[in-house]
Amino acid sequence: MALSAYKTDRRELRIHENADDLSCDLAEYIAELSEASIKDRGVFAIAMSGGSLITLMRKLCEAPYIKTVDFSKWYIFWADERVVAKSHSDSNYKLAKDSLFSKVPILHSHVHSINDTVTAEQAAEDYEFVIRQLVRTRVISVSEVNDCPKFDLVLLGMGPDGHVASLFPNHSVLNEKEQWVTFITDSPKPPPERITFTFPVINSASNVAVVVTGGSKAEAAHMAIDDIGPDSPELPARMVQPSEGKLVWFLDTAAASKLEGVKLSE
Repeated sequence: MALSAYKTDRRELRIHENADDLSCDLAEYIAELSEASIKDRGVFAIAMSGGSLITLMRKLCEAPYIKTVDFSKWYIFWADERVVAKSHSDSNYKLAKDSLFSKVPILHSHVHSINDTVTAEQAAEDYEFVIRQLVRTRVISVSEVNDCPKFDLVLLGMGPDGHVASLFPNHSVLNEKEQWVTFITDSPKPPPERITFTFPVINSASNVAVVVTGGSKAEAAHMAIDDIGPDSPELPARMVQPSEGKLVWFLDTAAASKLEGVKLSE
């Protein structure tokens, strides 16, 4: 249960007292979307980032979800990935595999990681090709607005600089409109080479969740969520605006501490 919840037609804020409460709510949210998607389409196509987000998904490995969620119908993708070997400590795939996928009955063939033996540019091209094939077979839905893939859920974290996926402030890829998956070789945080979903894909999802914890991200959360006027810099996190889907922000009280009009009760 959220300590505080603020909801409009298209956006919801769920603020939790601590990371453990947030993790419990996040697991319930994912499980409910999974059930609805599998009932509707027979599959659940989920794309995620790495980092602390994976750790916060840990409750899915526990009761009741380990028995009630039909993980065999999940198809896993990455909203962004570091172009390193799958065995490398920086790999989002490795983190997710070690912390989550090895503990739940997800089919290995449904886990779509990047080709880690090629350049970042080629890895992005290859990943987009895989997604296009799965759109054609309707494993991934398609948006009626722009023909982009329509993932059932895109799960994102946010950095203290307001970046989401590997879409960093003031980077040229923020304006990419044609490609579904692009690449960068100059990430401001290591490792430098990454692939990332573009905003047309992120914003075409049926559901997008942005998960943020810690006081170091409070200012970025304020800049991304609050009505701060036209002259303020456009953070990547603020550009997460699903065209048809729903957006949920999961925050702990530290990350939400600078939000305007939010009262955090004791």
